[in-house]
Amino acid sequence: MTGLPNPAGPSPLGRWRGAGLLAPAALAIAAAVASPLVLIGVQAGEAGWEQARRLLGRPLVGDLLWNTVTLALAVTLATAVLGFGAACLVERTDLPGRRWWTTALALPLAVPEFVRGYSWVSLTSSVRGYWGAVLVMTCSLYPLVFLPVAATLRRADTAAEEVSRSLGRGPLATLCRVTLPLARPALAGGALLVSLYLLGEYGAFAMLRYTTFATAIFTEYKLGFDAASAAQLTLVLVALALLLVVLEAGTGRRGRTVRRATAGRGAAPARLGRWTPLALAALGSLTATALGVPVYALGYWLVRGSSTTLPQASVITAVLTTLGYSAAAALVATAAAVPVALYAWRRGTRLARAAEGAAYLTRALPGIAIALSVIHFVIRYAQPLYQQPPMLVAGYVVLYFPLALTAVRAALAQVPPGVEEVARSLGTRPAAVLARITLPLVLPGLGTAAAMVALTAGTELTATLLLRPTGTETLATRFWTYTSGLAYGAAAPYAALMVALSVPPVLLLTRRTLGADPRTETTR
Repeated sequence: MTGLPNPAGPSPLGRWRGAGLLAPAALAIAAAVASPLVLIGVQAGEAGWEQARRLLGRPLVGDLLWNTVTLALAVTLATAVLGFGAACLVERTDLPGRRWWTTALALPLAVPEFVRGYSWVSLTSSVRGYWGAVLVMTCSLYPLVFLPVAATLRRADTAAEEVSRSLGRGPLATLCRVTLPLARPALAGGALLVSLYLLGEYGAFAMLRYTTFATAIFTEYKLGFDAASAAQLTLVLVALALLLVVLEAGTGRRGRTVRRATAGRGAAPARLGRWTPLALAALGSLTATALGVPVYALGYWLVRGSSTTLPQASVITAVLTTLGYSAAAALVATAAAVPVALYAWRRGTRLARAAEGAAYLTRALPGIAIALSVIHFVIRYAQPLYQQPPMLVAGYVVLYFPLALTAVRAALAQVPPGVEEVARSLGTRPAAVLARITLPLVLPGLGTAAAMVALTAGTELTATLLLRPTGTETLATRFWTYTSGLAYGAAAPYAALMVALSVPPVLLLTRRTLGADPRTETTR
């Protein structure tokens, strides 16, 4: 997703003389989104080099680094294999019920990571620890790889794969030598998002009792009140995130050019034949594990728990509050992502790439680090906003801006450069070309960006606990209150509502990302 190449090279927009406000606006937004990094650096510097040496030299830090890196490697590899494999089965074979499987494979995105952890832990305590964390996070995050890879395969011209098969190469050889390089940019972008999620996740790991840098940072901030030590630990996460962004940039851009398949140009799907039952069993097992277990756990606790004693007004208020804040964050983040995506994609300079990379780095920061950065800024420079709704919205925007940027950037990759050039040749001003040509063409991508931000902001936990106005309760905070007291039955309604509210954005995201099926259109 983040590494999709520009199929037609730099757009004429990159040579606009009149788009003088684009660069300042993009750089200002990127600087605002990345400002928590500056604050973390300042806080870390306040402790001094001697304390940093003692802190980072502790055996605990080595253990945290090992736990975080090994988990990230295992989950990223597992999600890459599962996501790519599922996308190939759905998009390149005659798998029965392809449309149904596409939806079922994407729906696990509707279950927040900490709700998934709650689902497993409430049923069995044996899931705690490293392998439990690998299982839970793989089930949560593989759709981040499946969706962009499936979208790439659906839109790509299949001529190279047809030629490969006509030369006598079997399905496996074609998959490894042609299909995999074709999907490499999408695969690398999805893997980057998975890795960044893992670096900053707290709620699921707290439930699974698996210690990472994020859980240790939460302890330093919340329990030890040591902002300087926590900031120094957070800098390690930033370094890991920077390494991931650099690796993705190199890996993703080595993929082959993706060309949109023309009508009727889709290749004949590979015939599974006697492997059809095995393929169905594999996808069925994946769906049952990723989606069936949470649904079963929520149903179990709704029936067997004490959820019927909850006041209805409390549930309704939490729903309305969650919807309001997530919608506000989605609108602001999507609007802010447009200038940054335009600047990075159309200009392609080092400064543009640096601004885009800095925005992505914030996704690796734990929610509590972002929250305390926002609190620090508000107290010093905007005190009237302290414990007001804009403070919580700002935290959401900073946290989930990379998701909006990813979706908008992918949408820009689909804009035909010739359309803009024709408009400019007719004397249309750059601003008018942007408003009348470019933005309408990327409007579906803007909808995807808003859906992604709303989906994640509506289930954000850690930042919400610190930034919410006094007395404000969202579904996530009410859920956490009950699960902290092991009241699994009382927590179930809030978890179920979070999942229910997340389903429409996930369905919209799936439709916007994949678009129409060329084989279905041809059949029509």
